[in-house]
Amino acid sequence: MQLAPGLHRLGSPTEDTVNSYLVVEGGEVTLIDAGLPGHRRLLLAELDALGLPLAAVRGLLLTHGDSDHIGFAKWLWGETGVPAQVHADDVPRARLEVKKPMSGWGPMKVGAVAGFMWYSARRGGLRIPPVGEVTPYAGADALDLPGRPRVIHVPGHTPGSVAIHVPQVDAVFLGDTMTTRNVLTGAQGPRPAPFTLEPEQALSSLERLAGVDATWVLPGHGPAYDGGVPEAVRLIREA
Repeated sequence: MQLAPGLHRLGSPTEDTVNSYLVVEGGEVTLIDAGLPGHRRLLLAELDALGLPLAAVRGLLLTHGDSDHIGFAKWLWGETGVPAQVHADDVPRARLEVKKPMSGWGPMKVGAVAGFMWYSARRGGLRIPPVGEVTPYAGADALDLPGRPRVIHVPGHTPGSVAIHVPQVDAVFLGDTMTTRNVLTGAQGPRPAPFTLEPEQALSSLERLAGVDATWVLPGHGPAYDGGVPEAVRLIREA
C-alpha cells in the first residue's frame, strides 16, 4: 500500500494491526520492521506490485527488538543475506535472549486484546524465531541505504527503541514509541504504546524528536498519522 511517493506500508489499507514499512528509492528498498512471520507474504506481494525482486531489499531496520517487529527477519536473512539492524541495547531482545516482563500493559478491553491475539496467532505470532544475523546501529550519521535513514535513540518502550527519520519520504518511523490504535483497548489517535517498560523515560525521549521535520509519523501499530511531528508529540503527551 502506497502512503506517498517512495513510502509504502505492507498490507491493505485496513491492515494496520502490526506494521512494516518500505522506503523505495532507485529500485532499491529499505525495510522498517519485520512484523510477524506471516507478513513475509505481504512483503513479497508489495514488491511484486512494485515490479521489484526480493533482492531489491538492501536493509532491514528495526525500531526495537520486540517479537512482533522481528517476525520474518530470520527468513529475510536466509533468503537474501540482509541482516537485521537494531540498537545495541536491544540486540539480546531481538535474539529472544531477553523475555519482556509482564509490566507496562496499562488498561485492557477484552475485545481489543482478543482481536490482537487472534490476528497475531493467525500470522505466526505464537512461534516467532529470533533474528538470524543482527548488526547494531553505528553512530548517528545517515545510513548508506535507500532514503538515507537516520537513527535516533528514544529509549523507554525498550532500552534500545529508536525512531528512524527518512527525510526523502518526509517520514519518521516511531515503532512502539507511539501507537495510533492501542492494541489492548482500541483507543485511537497518537498516544503512548502499551507494553512500555519505562513510561516516563519514553515520554522524556520524545524531546529527541524536537529537530525532526516530517509530515508522516508512522507507528508500529495503527493507522498512519500525517499531522506532523510536533502535533503527534503533543497528542502523545496529552494522552
